[in-house]
Amino acid sequence: MLSYQHGFHAGNFADLHKHLVLTTLLEALNRKTKPWSYLETHSGRALYDLADAQAQKTGEYRQGIARLWQQEWPAPLQTYLQQVKRVNSGEALTHYPGSPTIAAGMARADDRIRLMELHPAEVEALRQVFERDERVAVHHRDGYEGVGALLPPTPRRGLVLIDPAYEVKEEYAQVVRFLSKAQRRWPTGIFAIWYPLLAANRWRTLIDGIKAGVGGAVLRSELQVAPTDSGGMYGSGMLVVNPPWQLDQQLQLALPLLAQALGCDAVKAVRNEWLVAEQ
Repeated sequence: MLSYQHGFHAGNFADLHKHLVLTTLLEALNRKTKPWSYLETHSGRALYDLADAQAQKTGEYRQGIARLWQQEWPAPLQTYLQQVKRVNSGEALTHYPGSPTIAAGMARADDRIRLMELHPAEVEALRQVFERDERVAVHHRDGYEGVGALLPPTPRRGLVLIDPAYEVKEEYAQVVRFLSKAQRRWPTGIFAIWYPLLAANRWRTLIDGIKAGVGGAVLRSELQVAPTDSGGMYGSGMLVVNPPWQLDQQLQLALPLLAQALGCDAVKAVRNEWLVAEQ
């Protein structure tokens, strides 16, 4: 499907959750001097103008990143917020970084980033963002096929972000199938999978499939910002396969702070648990 464009949703609560987990993962990779690889299946345009027609039509960022902007928050949120501030000049909130921009912002000289995007307009914007960055390779191809073809990557340590729009209900099962194949090619890789919490509960196909078939530990992180019967997306989920050491403890500190910033109950809004326990 090529109809989805993330500009309508950039900087919303789900982005905040996803990117807080992402920056925590990248921080863990950066603790070692060895270089890493970052691969993404659905990259989008990497940088979003919050003044453009898409962002203004929905205004979702106003209940997301705008609620954290220009406030002082404790250390667990600082790395994430620094990446947002990096793409904004001055005090005004004008842009929001997508996952590729966050990865590039935290990458070092020897780290490598490989981005897949199928939408023609989005991939062109993606190329413009990274045209002078030799660490980044942009591919106009199906994300599952493209990332799968590059596994195992060089460098051999690193992370895959799987972040589809789930416009088609079959995509939940497709993610499970992709992960099964990807893990066979790269068993030591970290795989981070985003999913929406919607009343239809199709995300349970993803949860059940990964729980039954994954190799290695899986950490489950969820942020619920509205009642389940409120209509639309009421929460955001992330599964992290092969999570780095102490990721659960780090998110246990950070996620309640994010929930509080969004006006949610710091305890009730957060789920942080092992879907598949560490051995």
